[in-house]
Amino acid sequence: MPIASGLILAAMSAGAQGDILRLIADSGALVKFVLLILLGFSVLSWAVILERHRALRRSEADTVRFLQALEHEKRLADLRDRSGRFQASPLVPIFNAGFRELTSAVAEAVGRYRGHAGFPDEERARILERVRRRLEETAAGEAERLDRNLSLLATTGAVTPFIGLFGTVWGIMNAFQGIGIAGSASLAAVAPGISEALVTTAAGLFAAIPAVVGYNLLLARARRLGGRIDRFVLGFASIAESQIEAGRAASAAVEAGKIRV
Repeated sequence: MPIASGLILAAMSAGAQGDILRLIADSGALVKFVLLILLGFSVLSWAVILERHRALRRSEADTVRFLQALEHEKRLADLRDRSGRFQASPLVPIFNAGFRELTSAVAEAVGRYRGHAGFPDEERARILERVRRRLEETAAGEAERLDRNLSLLATTGAVTPFIGLFGTVWGIMNAFQGIGIAGSASLAAVAPGISEALVTTAAGLFAAIPAVVGYNLLLARARRLGGRIDRFVLGFASIAESQIEAGRAASAAVEAGKIRV
């Protein structure tokens, strides 16, 4: 333990006094290649963190605004026409898909049962199933869009420490080979090689820590939006069910502009 502690302290001292760029410049080709890989992971992870942060922030803001508009709007057709104002919200594509499916299914049913007071129970169930299926399909796609590129952060956090450790092990092997050739095992001979090798470990942690933190924070925000998507799907399905069961007049059903929230 005293020897190991001495090596670590000597390596830290050499690294603190020396120039990191000089250590990198003096390192072997494989260590430089490892550092280049880690740099690539770090740049990509930061790009994903910044892009996802901006995208999720806009999605959250537009989702709140869209739900407020849905709460106060009495005509879904009017809200559909205004939905372009909330393009960043994942609820808008779900709303538009469900609205189109509802109006299309009801219009077809009106054509088949023209002159009847309402739809048979099996027809109502079929319409509702069509709407629910369309809502769930669109919701699944939007949930996947929220998680886009987060897997890269998870991969960076899991892989880069081991890549850095590989570079460190390789550098230490070269350092001990140099010691064997020189025939000296003093701290002065060991410390520079050890400090050079530990640069890759530091680089691996530098890439991994922000990626892990960013992944956890962004995933939590995406999951919160995912919960809102699930609740919206249930809410829209409930609206559709109440309107189908109400048996609106044929003209109002086809127009679908008088469907009330």
